[in-house]
Amino acid sequence: MTIGRIATLALAVSVVVPSLSVTALAAESGTPPEPDLARILERSAAARGGLESWRKVRTMVWTGHVERADGSGPRLPFMFQQKRPNLTRFEVAIDRATSMRVFDGRQGWKLRPSASGKPELQPYGDAEVRAARDPLVIDGPVLDAAAKGVQLTLDGVDEVEGRKAYRLTAKLPSGTAQRVWIDAESFLEVKYDRPAHDPAGRPTTVAVYLRNYQTYEGLQIPFSIETGTPGGGPIVDRLVIDRIAINANLPDGMFARPGLRTSRRGITVDTRPQPGAPGAPASQGR
Repeated sequence: MTIGRIATLALAVSVVVPSLSVTALAAESGTPPEPDLARILERSAAARGGLESWRKVRTMVWTGHVERADGSGPRLPFMFQQKRPNLTRFEVAIDRATSMRVFDGRQGWKLRPSASGKPELQPYGDAEVRAARDPLVIDGPVLDAAAKGVQLTLDGVDEVEGRKAYRLTAKLPSGTAQRVWIDAESFLEVKYDRPAHDPAGRPTTVAVYLRNYQTYEGLQIPFSIETGTPGGGPIVDRLVIDRIAINANLPDGMFARPGLRTSRRGITVDTRPQPGAPGAPASQGR
């Protein structure tokens, strides 16, 4: 299991309106017309807990474990810390040491144990920096798209695991395009594609599935995130969230270049809410 595959883990609106003739034909046939993009986004925001509630979230911390989708291998404890607009710190405990990926909004670093047992620190490569700049952390590219400078288009309707879903394309400020699927009944995001490379180093995509939505502080959050293999292969990794902290106190220094020490006491974080931050106390996690 690679840390890069795990750590992933998330739009100025171009409205697509059905033509008058299609709408009229649908009305005559008694079949309700498909909602346009604006209506889909409105219902999706409401389903996820409301746009204003999400805007109040400045930081979010997930703790849980990573496992193989087939149940083989050990469960690896992880912590994923996120701070707007795109600061991230992902730690996973492996054999009493900690492997880490940190991005401060401009630069990134990888800290991991080496064959000698000593920690090894490397900077992100150019491709890793570009990839780290793209994710719009905490709530992704669809929610509050216009404020994030992301352009959305409604491309069609697909079936995702037997359920009807609207396929959207999100053009991020960097110019990168990402596909997102929104369930046609729940209006929750159920799948998205992220860029990756196959074993030969060629660009491809990886499918990410968002499952087990639960309500936390009034927000709908997927507590299970499953990742496939490049090129649409089978699901191999599962990230399971056991606890969430909202608006925890995460100073920018937490996302700076890490030191050359690995943790042997587990992963901890200051879950006290930031001074003046909205939201319930972060200690009320699941």
